[in-house]
Amino acid sequence: MALLLGFLLLLELCWDTSALGPLSSTKGSDVLEFELPATNYETKDSYKAGPIGVLFKMVHVFLRVVQPNAFPEDILRKILQKKFDFSTEYEKPENVVLTLKIIYYEIGIIICVVLGLLFVFLMPLVGFCFGLCRCCNKCGGEMHQRQKKNGTFLRKYFTVSLLVICIFISVGIIYGFVANHHLRTQIEKTRELADSNFKDLRTLLNGTPEQINYVLSQYATTKKKAFSDLDNIKSLLGGGIHEQLRPKVMPVLDDIKAMAEAIKETKEALLNMNNTLKELKKSTTQLNTSLSDVKRNVEQSLSDPMCSVPPVATTCNSIQMSLSQLDDNTNLGQLPSLDQQIDNINHVLQTDLSSLVQQGYKSFNDIPEMVQNQTTDIISDIKSTLNSLGSDIENIGEQIPIQDKLSNFMGYINDTETYVHQNLPTLEEYDSFRWLGGLVVCSLLTLMVVFYYLGLTCGMCGYDRRATPTRRGCVSNTGGIFLMVGVGVSFLFCWILMAIVVLTFVIGGNMEKLVCEPYKNRKLFQILDTPYLLNENWKYYLSGMVFNNPDINLTFEQVYSDCKENKGIYTTLKLENSYNISGHLNFQEHAENIDNDFKNLNVSIDNIVLLDEAGRRNLMDFSSSGVDTIDYNVYLAEMSKAPTKVNLLSFANDLEAKADHLPQGSLKQSLKSNAQTIRTIHRGQVIPLEQSMSTIYQSIRELQHKSSGLGVKVVNILSSLDSAQDFLKTRISSVIIEESKKYGNTIVGYFERYLQWVKISITEQIAACKPVATALDSAVDVFLCSYIIDPLNLFWFGIGKATIFLLPAIIFAVKLAKYYRRMDSEDVYDDMENGNIGFHRHHSTQTV
Repeated sequence: MALLLGFLLLLELCWDTSALGPLSSTKGSDVLEFELPATNYETKDSYKAGPIGVLFKMVHVFLRVVQPNAFPEDILRKILQKKFDFSTEYEKPENVVLTLKIIYYEIGIIICVVLGLLFVFLMPLVGFCFGLCRCCNKCGGEMHQRQKKNGTFLRKYFTVSLLVICIFISVGIIYGFVANHHLRTQIEKTRELADSNFKDLRTLLNGTPEQINYVLSQYATTKKKAFSDLDNIKSLLGGGIHEQLRPKVMPVLDDIKAMAEAIKETKEALLNMNNTLKELKKSTTQLNTSLSDVKRNVEQSLSDPMCSVPPVATTCNSIQMSLSQLDDNTNLGQLPSLDQQIDNINHVLQTDLSSLVQQGYKSFNDIPEMVQNQTTDIISDIKSTLNSLGSDIENIGEQIPIQDKLSNFMGYINDTETYVHQNLPTLEEYDSFRWLGGLVVCSLLTLMVVFYYLGLTCGMCGYDRRATPTRRGCVSNTGGIFLMVGVGVSFLFCWILMAIVVLTFVIGGNMEKLVCEPYKNRKLFQILDTPYLLNENWKYYLSGMVFNNPDINLTFEQVYSDCKENKGIYTTLKLENSYNISGHLNFQEHAENIDNDFKNLNVSIDNIVLLDEAGRRNLMDFSSSGVDTIDYNVYLAEMSKAPTKVNLLSFANDLEAKADHLPQGSLKQSLKSNAQTIRTIHRGQVIPLEQSMSTIYQSIRELQHKSSGLGVKVVNILSSLDSAQDFLKTRISSVIIEESKKYGNTIVGYFERYLQWVKISITEQIAACKPVATALDSAVDVFLCSYIIDPLNLFWFGIGKATIFLLPAIIFAVKLAKYYRRMDSEDVYDDMENGNIGFHRHHSTQTV
């Protein structure tokens, strides 16, 4: 019943959600991310029995030993096809063969059942005969114990054997108590298990419309992103075209801009150089005048009469000869003027090259604006196309008849839940009776083994080896009586216990082998999937129910496996046979329209002029301005010279030293005064002149470096300019097409990814049917097999084990009771010459 209920739930859900689809989580490119909200379920998809599971596995091993045959698939198929009928056609050969196959499959269980029934029928008979026999002082009924040499050994042997058997019986009783209690506990959890499964099924049904609406609503997010990109065509498409052209255009404009700055810097350098040269010429003239004056003053001083008197004459002659060194060392006056080059540069600067370059920059940077202005109509058409796609998406939601189907199935779930809740109290009530019956059975066995334990305890504690059989103590005699009471109770009830064991064994064993095991290894589904089995006109029964087309390969095993893996109903039930979502999500036509719109994109940006003719002439005029033909080496050579032929400080020091050797007088004073004047000239004129010459030397070197190869630089710039301009004319159309295609692919890609996500979502995750598989598992694997069959099998296994061991327990108890009970007579021996002659003292016919 539970298996049938689980399959009905699965089939009803499959039938009533045939228009649904699954849901997935896919990330789009760029900033688009699609994530479906996760659905959480309460029911666990696996069940663990806990520590008692070890006992269940032990029973499973026993059943595999008793029933080692493989699952009888062929037999069940023939039975389900109604080809096996005992009542009318039992003599047919095929039915005889089938009967023999059933017997062969059940041979292990049949043998156990036969042995159990023999136990049921023979034990009362044996007990009755045993009782009559003892009443006739037979079968141990005579209250006389004959002395034997091995009597002590036999007593110990019987005691140990009975104790071991009682332990085995106790273990079986414990199994029975545990199984009985476990079954009751699990039945109490049935309501919670059912409520959890029904809640999960409602969560599935209620969440499916929300998931579909969520997936379809994400079209607005996709369209918003696409419209945002369309509105930003200036930066996306125009910017893309601009970036493609930038590597070819921007270096040329940057070079021209740098050349415009170089022209200005060259003019400034030339003016600075020319003005500095004029200042240097004036300074050198003043230096020459100063040196001439000093030279004349020294000569006048040397005309003193003392210079004719030795040894002063020698000093004066030395000074006279050194005066030729007081002279200018440069020839700045002969350096050519730079006025012509400056005039040429001024002529070049009459054209504002920087302004012309800025116009080129502006013309190039206006490309994005031009693209935006020229694509207004196309963008409007593309938006209309995307809006029409939005209408198609909305129609998909309307075409899926989900609400009515789900409402019908919700009513079915409500009815089923009501039925379950109405019958659960009855189940719990019956289970309470079953639990009480199991408790009685276990208690009966407990009573029997308690008598044996009491008999063993009293017998072992009260036994006195020195006491004769007729003089045994009360405790020992009580132990023997307990043992015989245990034997009597065992004979009275063991056959009833065995009958219960046989009944539960047949039910539990067959349910485990024919339902639970094949359900776990899914062979049960394979039988149901046999073509033409459940309906002789349908090849595949499930597809016949769902699609009314039995030729579609839809099987119970595949549906269960897919639901177990939490796949969507669309994929699980192959609903593409009734509602092809791919056909309704065909974006190809819209994509082709958008591609055509972008292919027809006519952006005209051929009027870009990087530099006009005036700018070109300006560059040519600059290259022919003569700046690069100036003989900078002449200027550098003059600037590298010292201003004077001799170091004036050294000369002044030498002059003053020579004057110190002269006698005091006007000559000495005059020469020292001239030496001081020379020092003043060095500080005031030579040092500034040296600094100016050093500064202009660096300026000339820089100007020489800048003007070096000026003509070649200008030619290269004009060549690059022509190449860039030609590139704009010949390649800009292909760049526009390439960037337009890339831009269009980006826009189309948003919707292709979105529709792909919709398709994956509907086909794989929306209405993921794991709760259905979980409900079926809960009904069959958990409720039927784990809650009921496993404890039931453990119950008969424990009780059967205990009951079987009652048979040897009876034998050993009867044997052992003779050694504990007080006898009415005993063997007495007198020592005589011819041997021992025994005779009976006291004789009684009392029996128990």
